[in-house]
This record gives sequence, structure tokens and C-alpha cells, in this order.
Amino acid sequence: MSDEAEPGFVRVRLDLSYDGKEFSGWAKQARGQRTVQGEIEDALRTVTRSSRTYELTVAGRTDAGVHARGQVAHVDLPEDVWAEHQEKLLRRLAGRLPHDVRVWKVEEAPAGFNARFSAVWRRYAYRVTDNPGGVDPLLRGHVLWHDWALDVEAMNAAAAQLVGEHDFAAYCRKREGATTIRTLQQLSWERDASGVLTATVRADAFCHNMVRSLVGALLFVGDGHRPVDWPAKVLAAGVRDSAVHVVRPHGLTLEEVGYPADELLAARSREARNKRSLPGSAGGCGGCG
Repeated sequence: MSDEAEPGFVRVRLDLSYDGKEFSGWAKQARGQRTVQGEIEDALRTVTRSSRTYELTVAGRTDAGVHARGQVAHVDLPEDVWAEHQEKLLRRLAGRLPHDVRVWKVEEAPAGFNARFSAVWRRYAYRVTDNPGGVDPLLRGHVLWHDWALDVEAMNAAAAQLVGEHDFAAYCRKREGATTIRTLQQLSWERDASGVLTATVRADAFCHNMVRSLVGALLFVGDGHRPVDWPAKVLAAGVRDSAVHVVRPHGLTLEEVGYPADELLAARSREARNKRSLPGSAGGCGGCG
């Protein structure tokens, strides 16, 4: 996965959003399920009248049912295809894509840009309501109903103990050859005037199910089923805990992806590919994206 397009190609950045309800996640599936990547690649092939599929690289692969407001991807297009279609590509994609996925910006990427490896952080939001009447019907596809009153102060106290660089193996589904060391930059809760609680979760990268597992643990603190120090104890144990509930995907939205200044893109991409270990540990794992 190069940080530069091959000779004769142009690297193009796409900013996009989607409602994840009807998708089997971002990534194309072997059995042909409907995915965000598949829909956009099909649309690109159609509107550029190309005989081949141009593969997308994404900042963060979202799971089935997870939404995105600020997803970023890149695609390498032949120079002649880009020259012919760049001015009308955004409008043509709008006419070809299904209504639950939108591309908002299409532009030539700066040198060294890689949508996945150049990112310095991803910010997710998870939305919950503890309203005893349930979820507003107009928000039901994006807000989880938790049938217990939640203490935001207790949840924030527990969340603060998880921020920093840690091995999040206790909150991730392990994947062969991939590290579970991540730097959690922000984890905080806020209740708005309507009573919806939003968890803001920002990290340099996330491992599989990490956000939904963290939210599940903090909800147990918020409703009084677990003490404030419990999520930190689970983290320190370093193994998956069956008591940590992975909450449903529909409350989760990828809100934004952060990148460094253009001149730092290539260096960040190289850094993100390095093996990673905690200070004082003997080794590390690859697959840090």
C-alpha cells in the first residue's frame, strides 16, 4: 500500500458519509453482501466508464451497522481518467450512488497522502438515551436506548482512567498479527438538553470492537452495576472479559479523521506502519492501522 500513486496515476481524496444500517460494514465481502466500499467502487467505475475497478483505501473500516459523517478514503485513478472526469465527478457520483452514502468532496491528494496510514486520529461518537420512554422515533437508527438511569459524572470518572497509551486487548477482538496497543486521546461523556448522552472517543487508531466495548463497560458504571474503577481494572488485566458488553453498532458514528500538515503526511504514514510496543515491553506487533 504505497504512499504515492504509481506513475501515470493520480491519488484522489474522497470525503464521505453514510448511514450504516443497510450495509455489511465498509469492506467488500467475499459473499457479495452490500458494503460501502462496494457501492462507491461500482459508482466510480460506472461514472468514469472504466472497464476496471479502482480500489479504495479508507481511514477506518467500520463494522456492519456503524455510521460515518466524516469518513476519508483515497483512490488512484489513471491521469487521463482524472483529467476527463474531475470537474463533474462529484455531481455524477451523487446521481449514481444510493441515498444512504454520499461523497462530499473529491480532490487531488497532496504528496505522501494515505487515507489510512497518514491519519493521526479518528474521532467517534456513541449516542445513548436513558429516557424511560425510549428513543425519539426520528433518532432510533442512531441512538441506543439504555433502560437504566445513567450517572454521567461516574462515567467520566471511569473514562478518565482509560485515557493514554495502553494495550487495549481487554476491549478488542484480537486479530492475528495485529497489535492492540493504542493511544486513547479522549474519552468523555456529555448529556445534551434533550437527554441524549454522547460519548466522544478519539484515538490514533482503534482495534476491532474497541469503541463499542469501552462504551459497554462505561454504561455498566453509569447505571451502578459496576464501580468506577472497574473499567481500569479490566484494562489492566489485559484479556477479554466476558462481563464487558459490546453495545449495538447503530449508536456509533465515525465523526472525523485528523491528518497532519501536508509536509508531514509521508512521515506520519511511515511511523504508523512501524511495529509498536509499550515502554518497557519486549516486543511489538505489526498492523497498527
